[in-house]
Amino acid sequence: MTDVITPAFQPLDIETLAAAEGRVVVLAPDEGSMDKGARRVNRLTKGALERLLGSDGFGKLKAGEAMSLAWPVGMAAEAVDVVKIEKRLTPELARKVGATIGAKLNGKAVTVIAGSHRNLDQLALGAMLRAYAFVAHKTGEAGEVKDSALTLLTTQPDQWTPTVAGIKALADGVFLTRDLVNEPSNVLTTTEFAKRAEGLKELGVEVEVLEEADLEKLGMRALLAVGQGSESPSKVVVMQWKGGKDGDAPVALIGKGVCFDSGGISIKPAGGMEDMTMDMGGAGTVTGVMKALAGRKAAANVVGLIGLVENMPDGKAQRPGDIVTTMKGDTVEVINTDAEGRMVLCDVLWYAQERFSPVAMVDLATLTGACVIALGHENAGVFSNDDDFCRDFLKAAETEEEGAWRLPLSPAYDKALESAKADFKHVGGRPAGATTAAQFLQRFVKDGVPWIHLDIAGVADVKSPTALAPKGATGWGVRALNRLIADNYEG
Repeated sequence: MTDVITPAFQPLDIETLAAAEGRVVVLAPDEGSMDKGARRVNRLTKGALERLLGSDGFGKLKAGEAMSLAWPVGMAAEAVDVVKIEKRLTPELARKVGATIGAKLNGKAVTVIAGSHRNLDQLALGAMLRAYAFVAHKTGEAGEVKDSALTLLTTQPDQWTPTVAGIKALADGVFLTRDLVNEPSNVLTTTEFAKRAEGLKELGVEVEVLEEADLEKLGMRALLAVGQGSESPSKVVVMQWKGGKDGDAPVALIGKGVCFDSGGISIKPAGGMEDMTMDMGGAGTVTGVMKALAGRKAAANVVGLIGLVENMPDGKAQRPGDIVTTMKGDTVEVINTDAEGRMVLCDVLWYAQERFSPVAMVDLATLTGACVIALGHENAGVFSNDDDFCRDFLKAAETEEEGAWRLPLSPAYDKALESAKADFKHVGGRPAGATTAAQFLQRFVKDGVPWIHLDIAGVADVKSPTALAPKGATGWGVRALNRLIADNYEG
C-alpha cells in the first residue's frame, strides 16, 4: 500500500530556520503582515520575503495559493513557499493550504512555520492526502518511493501531536481506497481484492470471505449471475469492526465491487473501457472506511460488506432477457447485462439485513452514467428513504468538503421497472436513469431501515487533479462516512 506521511508537530524555534533543508513554508495573511517566524525568514533573506508580500503577484493570489522564492540567500532551504491565507485559518482553508504544501512534498523535507494558527491537524491532513502518488507499476526513477518529511513548527505542539494518530488513520483509509481503485484489473482480481481486505485483520477487523458455494446456498443468484461469465470467482467479503457496545446493532456499509466491467454480453464500446478497472469503487471506499475506523479505534459497531465479481462476455455469461431469482426471492428480468452493479448490490443489501439487522445502511456504487450526466464530477448522487439519516450524511459530507447532492426517489418511477415476465426488470430506460436504479435497490431495503444509496460514478476516479488528490482515484466518501459514524454512532 502507498505509505502515508506522518506529520510532526514541533515547538516553534526560529533559530532552526536558517539550517532547515528542503522547503520552508510561510503562511502569510492577506494584508501581508508577518509573524515572528516570517520576520526571521525575511531577515535571513535580506528582505526578499517582504518584497514578495508587497508584489502585485502576491496580491492577486487567492487564499490557499502560493508563490516561491527559489534558493533563498541566507538559508539552506532550496525554496521558501509563501502561502496566502486569511486571518482565520478555518478547517476548509487549512485543508486547502495543506494541499498546496502536499503537492510540493515529492520526496522533500518540508518545514511549515505554523505559529499559533488553528486547525493545524486539518492542514496536515490536507498535505498528507495531496502528497499521494500511485507508482506501483512504474519502473526506474519514476517508480521509486521517495521519502518525504512534514514538520509543523507551532506554539502549541502538545495540542496538535495527539491528533496525529487520528488523521493518519483517516489518511490510511483514503490511501487504501485510492490504491484499490487505481489498480489494474489483471492485478486486482476478485481473489486479490479479498486478500487485501483480509489484511485488515491486523487492525482487529473480523474478516470473512464467502465463496461461490456459500453464495449459492444463500440464494445470491443475482450476484452470481453477473460473474458467471468470468474466470475470476465471485465473492462476498464481510468485515466487522466491533468498537461499540456488545449487542448494539451495527451500521452497515455495502459496496459494489465489479473488478472489471466489460458490460458482459451487452458489451461496452471499446473507447473508455479501460476505465472500467474502477468499477469496484464502492467496494474500495467501504474497505477504506473500515481501515480508517479500525485504525483510530472507533467506538462504534460497523460492518462492511463488498460484493466482488467480474462482468465478462463468455459462453456461460448471463444474457439479456434472462430471469434470475434474488436472495430476497424476487424474480428480475435482465434487460442489459451492463447494468450489473444493482444486481450485485441487491443480494448483498438483503444479506446485510438478514444477518446483521443494521441500525442503518449505506451502499456505494459507481452505478450509472446517468448520475455523471446529472452531476458531473463534482458531486455524488445521494438517494435516501430517511430524511434525518440523509441530513446527517449531507452534513458530514459538507464538513469534509466531499461533494454530495440529494436526488429524488418516488413510487412514480417504479412504473419504468414493470416487467411482463418477472416481478420486475432491473433497468428503466434512459430517463431518470440514476433514480430508477435507486428505485430498484430500494425494493431490497426492509421497512423501517434507514438507507442511503450513493452513486459515486462521477467522483470515484477523475481525469484532473482535485483539491486533495492527483488525477485518478480520489478516495471520495472515506472522510464523509468516517465523519457520519463519528458524529452519530459513537458513544
